[in-house]
Amino acid sequence: MTDTSAQTPAFYKWMVGDIEVIALHEGWLAHDMPKGFAINATDEAVAEAYAAAGMPADKLTITFTTLAVRTAGKVVLIDTGLGEFGPPTTGRMLGNLAAAGIQPEEVSTIVISHLHGDHILGLRRKDESMVFPNAEILVPNKDWEFWMDDAKMEAAPEAMKGNFGACRMVFSALADKVRHYAWDEEVAPGLTAVRANGHTPGMSAIRIASAGETMMFVADITNNPLVFARHPDWAIMFDIDPVETVATRKRILDLAAAEKMRVSFYHAPFPATGFIVKTATGYEFLPALWQ
Repeated sequence: MTDTSAQTPAFYKWMVGDIEVIALHEGWLAHDMPKGFAINATDEAVAEAYAAAGMPADKLTITFTTLAVRTAGKVVLIDTGLGEFGPPTTGRMLGNLAAAGIQPEEVSTIVISHLHGDHILGLRRKDESMVFPNAEILVPNKDWEFWMDDAKMEAAPEAMKGNFGACRMVFSALADKVRHYAWDEEVAPGLTAVRANGHTPGMSAIRIASAGETMMFVADITNNPLVFARHPDWAIMFDIDPVETVATRKRILDLAAAEKMRVSFYHAPFPATGFIVKTATGYEFLPALWQ
């Protein structure tokens, strides 16, 4: 059997005006499809949707792709992956960042889209050292208010308590490096935070604009868009506000389709970037041609 544990370096570059964007594969994981993964669709319907997208009907496979952005002479990282805290098939982002010619010390700003573990754990190592020692860390203010609230942690269902703990573990030693941002704020030259709440209270998409060109990193407005763009009304067990999740997904996908704007998903097949078209029943994610 072929060993697929170590693939070739996985990074992919394109330009948005004068800004260079680099997709960085962080890895993947797969396990049995959880019962009730989509909270408002049957398990049978979910299995059929995964099979229709060419994936195993009984498995949940999730991929992770962060972005590095070269803008105004600086390197900005959008989300950090699981780092050393995930299974062996994850934690690939740093190697791919190096393969793309960037060392961790060169990263000046890290923009976190939302405070879920698979987006923040890569900020630090198991020995508690910082992975990106020179970077200011920007987090969405509404997510910080939610996940760092002790009363909310105490009242949370057991399934959510692990993420509250992860936020404290990651940020306990980084308080002086963290700055909170609001929606519509420019978080770096050419990068603006866009309201994308629902999956978490403060999740943000990041619009990247330069020289008349625009794209958007849409974070987790869907899990795998090959399924959840086609079924935009489905919410999953990880969504804190399912109604708002669906409204956000449709608003951003409508915008992307209307503007013919390139989008990058966190959980799409690598390099996780392409375009959206609206259909009679939902949307289709069309991967960008590799150029």
